[in-house]
Amino acid sequence: MPDAPERRHGLLVDFGGVLTTNVFASFSAFCVAEGIEPEAIALAFRGDETARQLLVDLETGALEPAAFSTALGERLGIADTVDLPKRLFAGIRPDEAMIDAVRGFRARGVRTGLVSNSWGDQTAYDRDLLAELFDGVVISSEEGLRKPDPAIYELGAARIGLAPADCVFVDDLGGNLKPAAALGMGTVRHRTAAETIAQLEELLAVQ
Repeated sequence: MPDAPERRHGLLVDFGGVLTTNVFASFSAFCVAEGIEPEAIALAFRGDETARQLLVDLETGALEPAAFSTALGERLGIADTVDLPKRLFAGIRPDEAMIDAVRGFRARGVRTGLVSNSWGDQTAYDRDLLAELFDGVVISSEEGLRKPDPAIYELGAARIGLAPADCVFVDDLGGNLKPAAALGMGTVRHRTAAETIAQLEELLAVQ
């Protein structure tokens, strides 16, 4: 019988789409309200190099949210571009089950950290809640790094005082998991709280 995998001691999680409800559902709701194709935002970030570069620059802090809003609005034919990032995320809500799970793992001795690609709006984060949940926080626009750059995962592990191979990383996007796995991290693709928590309990050997 094979040996059980060695327990990992650190948990790194994404913010939007892991500690919140689905980000892409919020994008779709925004598009419907604006009278454009429901998948217009998601498709632009996946297949339009100009739109994608705007997102990269926003998430690394190289582009201010107001300039991003204007440029993306022009690209997609959105007339009202005021506070566009906030409006795109207006439909998300906290995922209380995942928040409680992170809180519980930390209470049981797991080192916890946030690794989040930010859209430049630091008010999106409840700093008191982050202090309660995490031993370390990495927000892309504050660091000039964004997922999937391997350096941001290394920084996330360092912020909680662990080596990458001693951590598990959770994200809702598969492309963000590959560099973490290459560094030796355990990875979990988040779909539902129940599935993710069950996998984390096994990888962290904590109920």
